[in-house]
Amino acid sequence: MFSKEELERYSRHLILEEFGLEAQKKLKKSKVLVVGAGGLGSPVLLYLAAAGVGTIGIVDFDRVDASNLQRQVLYGVNQEGKLKAEAARERLLELNPFININIYNTTLTADNALDIIKNYDIVADGTDNFPTRYLINDACCILDKVNVFASIFRFEGQVTVFNYKNEKGEHGPNYRDLYPEPPPPNLVPNCAEAGVLGVLPGIIGSLQANEVIKVIAEIGETLSGRLFIFDAKFFSTRTLKIFKRPNQKAIKELINYEQFCGIKSTIETKNKNSMKTMTVQELKALQDSGEVFQLIDVREAHEVAVSTLGGLHIPMGDIPMNANKINTDTKVVIHCRSGGRSGAIVDFLEKTHGWDNLYNLAGGINAYAKEIDTNLTVY
Repeated sequence: MFSKEELERYSRHLILEEFGLEAQKKLKKSKVLVVGAGGLGSPVLLYLAAAGVGTIGIVDFDRVDASNLQRQVLYGVNQEGKLKAEAARERLLELNPFININIYNTTLTADNALDIIKNYDIVADGTDNFPTRYLINDACCILDKVNVFASIFRFEGQVTVFNYKNEKGEHGPNYRDLYPEPPPPNLVPNCAEAGVLGVLPGIIGSLQANEVIKVIAEIGETLSGRLFIFDAKFFSTRTLKIFKRPNQKAIKELINYEQFCGIKSTIETKNKNSMKTMTVQELKALQDSGEVFQLIDVREAHEVAVSTLGGLHIPMGDIPMNANKINTDTKVVIHCRSGGRSGAIVDFLEKTHGWDNLYNLAGGINAYAKEIDTNLTVY
């Protein structure tokens, strides 16, 4: 089953008493789908390929960008602009030519998820948004597949194993047991907005790959029923128990996950209410006019320390408990880095307070630095 070259390659596995030839055979026969070839996907793909997982599927629609290279170690400057899935396949086959790589240059959706996932034994979820996480979870439950989950945010990472069937044939908890309901739409910033320590995806992605290998090789004890949390800033760890919710309904079909997570309805609300936006040129004219208005920056403190337009600073996550600081009798211009977080805050405040004096700064401080004040330092 193994060539001489493969036996030499996997020799350190083969001499492990608890692993050996049988576990290596299981790896070679296995099929693992990695959804997301970014920060988490990079170490997961590298280590699964190096370990000898026979068939690896990669789902990712994005292209390599310079801002990825701080943490997505699968790529280099020569891959900038390339589709991530294609660049990943090229790199992985250089690492191990004895495996098969299938790529899907697409977004995973309710229309294609079952057709893609059914061809694999295990899914490694390396995504960064709630609709796709719920989609992967539900598809795995329907198809009876193990979902090895990980997430990262700023300095913290999480790893667990969902929908794992034990020796008694009993399924462990799934993502909906941990998070039965999604958070309010757009109030949880992603890594592009909140940042992430570059080494963190490497640590968490390696742990995720470790769980995948353990599940395949049937060795050790998996993280099923346990959520491992790692804080890189303080080097602390916690392991929380996850229990199956007794009244959780069986998952029988896929749904509209953007609508479930409130994203579609948020967009519809924005269109219906015609959320007010302000261009950076309009903001500059307002500043020069002497008219009384309020400018609110919803970025994080470390972002404000680099550059600021002045005004009141209330981080995005602190807005709900500081709404009393926001004027109701003047124009209020809310901004962030590029307009995403501030747009979510305007929508949130309009829906919860009914205010109609709020403006989202289109393009955020980045647009202001590019079109109004080129001396501003932004990133």
